[in-house]
Amino acid sequence: MAKFIEEFKEFALKGNVMDMAVGVIIGGAFGKIVTSIVGDLIMPPINYMLSGANASSLKYVLRPGVEEKVNDAGEVIVKGVEEIAITYGAFIQNCLDFLIIALIIFFMVKGIAKLSSLRKKKQEEVAAPEPEPAPTKEEVLLTEIRDLLKNK
Repeated sequence: MAKFIEEFKEFALKGNVMDMAVGVIIGGAFGKIVTSIVGDLIMPPINYMLSGANASSLKYVLRPGVEEKVNDAGEVIVKGVEEIAITYGAFIQNCLDFLIIALIIFFMVKGIAKLSSLRKKKQEEVAAPEPEPAPTKEEVLLTEIRDLLKNK
């Protein structure tokens, strides 16, 4: 049992597992932000442009519901029946949400990649060695003299 606990402790405290845990937590928080952007900022103007129609309320009723009727004595006269409907509007709303979320994430990833490349380019400029200075006239003259002496 002690060996199992030791192996589990080693596994759980590895860098990859900790990085993954942080990623899952941040991903959950990021998901809430993106869902809020879609639901609270993007969809209201779209619903307004569609004359207040909300796609999630669209449905095809297979069997209409019947409200339960009770007489004055409290006895049930007509038993209530629940509505049966295909709520295709919810499917359309989820597809719209997915497309908008995918678009937002695409732009965010693209922006982060652009910032990352700019930072990398700036680091390369700082780390790039300066070119060697051009030789002075004396050095050029001495090099020519040396080359002439070698040829003789």
